[in-house]
Amino acid sequence: MSDARKQNDDTDATQHSSVVTALRKPAMNRALLLIDLQNDYFPGGAMELHGSLDAGHQARRLLGSFRRRGLPIFHIQHIGSGLDTHYLLPNTVGAQLHENLRPAAGESLIQKKFPNAFRGTNLLDQLDRASVTQLVIAGMMTHLCVDTTTRAAADLGFECFLAHDACATRPLTFGGISVMAASVQTMVLAALSGVFATVSAVDELIASA
Repeated sequence: MSDARKQNDDTDATQHSSVVTALRKPAMNRALLLIDLQNDYFPGGAMELHGSLDAGHQARRLLGSFRRRGLPIFHIQHIGSGLDTHYLLPNTVGAQLHENLRPAAGESLIQKKFPNAFRGTNLLDQLDRASVTQLVIAGMMTHLCVDTTTRAAADLGFECFLAHDACATRPLTFGGISVMAASVQTMVLAALSGVFATVSAVDELIASA
């Protein structure tokens, strides 16, 4: 085995160990935060994202895991203003949560108007009332609302775990340069990892809980 390969294996083992250790904290302090899993981001929607079906499937697995354990679940729904976007518009099918990812009885639904799910909402109050200190986060779009909300949650003192395969994004363009969705996803996850969140796969999060 090459030194580089061995170093990567050692790094993966260390990261897995840290996830296991952190998720062994009392489950009552943990909650699932599902961000903007809305129809417009799925095939046929006004802003279809790259890999949204796969991400939605993984988010559904996380949702099922939290429901089985009776842990708090918070659904976030973005309602656009219609002034600068053509998607997630009020009173449209596109703004509705995907049929496989809608709240069940007892689960919170919080509507927002900004990328940061804490801005202009009572999300923080609800998390505090539930004594939540640890957030498992998934949703859309990775580079916008997921990124912004994860950073805000970390700044507010929450320990964050981001499910990278339960998130989706889209290609971006700046300065005449186009960036593929996969590259956008990788860049955002790399920027968040280790500083604002522990970035893990859904399989790992479920197995380590």
